[in-house]
Amino acid sequence: MRQTFKLLPELFGDGGMTEIFSADRTVLAWLRTEAALARAQAESGVISEADAQAIAAACVPGNIDLARLWSEAVNVGYPILPLVRMISAALPDGPNGRVHYGATTQDIMDTGLALQMGEALDHLAALLASFGDALARLVAAHAGTVIAARTHAQQAVPTTFGAKMAVLLAETARQRERVRAATRQVRVVSLFGAGGTSAAMGERSSAVREGLAGRLGLRTTEVPWHVARDGVAEFGVACASLAATAARFAREVVDLSRTEVGEVREAGGHHRGASSTMPQKANPIGCEAVIGMSGTAGALSSGLFRAMEAGHERAAGEWQVEWYVVPLLAELSAGALATAAEVAAGLRIYPEVMRANLGAEGGLIMAEAYMMRLAPALGRERAHDLVYKAAHEAREHGRELADALRDVAGPDDLASLGTLPIPPESYIGDAEAICAAALDAWRNDR
Repeated sequence: MRQTFKLLPELFGDGGMTEIFSADRTVLAWLRTEAALARAQAESGVISEADAQAIAAACVPGNIDLARLWSEAVNVGYPILPLVRMISAALPDGPNGRVHYGATTQDIMDTGLALQMGEALDHLAALLASFGDALARLVAAHAGTVIAARTHAQQAVPTTFGAKMAVLLAETARQRERVRAATRQVRVVSLFGAGGTSAAMGERSSAVREGLAGRLGLRTTEVPWHVARDGVAEFGVACASLAATAARFAREVVDLSRTEVGEVREAGGHHRGASSTMPQKANPIGCEAVIGMSGTAGALSSGLFRAMEAGHERAAGEWQVEWYVVPLLAELSAGALATAAEVAAGLRIYPEVMRANLGAEGGLIMAEAYMMRLAPALGRERAHDLVYKAAHEAREHGRELADALRDVAGPDDLASLGTLPIPPESYIGDAEAICAAALDAWRNDR
């Protein structure tokens, strides 16, 4: 088959996820479903044990001509009819008439998809663990490394680099639970026949469905989900959300590695992030890829909500949205997590630059600290106005905030201030405790 070349996943995609949703693995999931169906039907007395064994033995990739499968699928609209015909052609009379017995195309494709989505989420969980472990190492190593907290892209108060990463680590821990929840939702068998009533299977339908689920490691259900696509949408949301968490980390690195900031940098290497014309460039290309994959994943995930609009007992076009969106979403999410983990593991930290940047505006970053030192004696509002006046004076005339405060404060106010200036490391609040809490939560939830 000819396929569109996709540069972003080609450069930064994850090979493991690409394999899970490859054509070969997709067909294998269908074959596994057909084989397990025959065995479950034999166990319930729908077909004979001999027929089930023969069918299961025939459900192997060697009996499937992929070129012919895709060619005939274009004509039919779906690939299961030609797949079943190829399996049947490999069987003698008798068992060849028992393949796909009582099932419908979407039963096989949805059960195969459940297998792939479950495997994909297991893989995403492993990638998420690698990313979280890399973040945890940054949190532990830099719990006390003082840096400017920034609100609205402006310096606010001191914090620590570890505390910044701890917020991300806690988010990553929450994502781990979301992956578990999504995994529970998607690992569900589908076997309800043409109109979702299991009429073709008769009174043994529930037992067959349970047997099929057990053989494939899926949950059973007594309610069809041919047009109820909320579980698939939940898979997509999980993928897009994971990519977004990776992108938040990547955006932080991009912003902190700006030339004028220079507090962190991606790991270097010969020509890594190089420019074809500017020899000095070392662009944050890993982070750029993460942000690009996340943005695409977020946009793609909305398509799965359109797929949820499917009407009656079978979709008329909405289902096909999933065929394109689900594999690409999984690939983008995996690529974003794997690349973010790589960036985090090799991230270069420059504490001396962080420290220097704290003084970028003459100590204005300590304004709240001065206000809170004055507040017990003056009240918060009066203290705020006094420090605001000093901050304006310092900014307008390029002065140190502590010096400007000495000029605008009265003798009693100065007595309340105590020793000036206040060092940034004395005003980091619970930053180190935040790091410890995030680390405990991550390490204790395995």
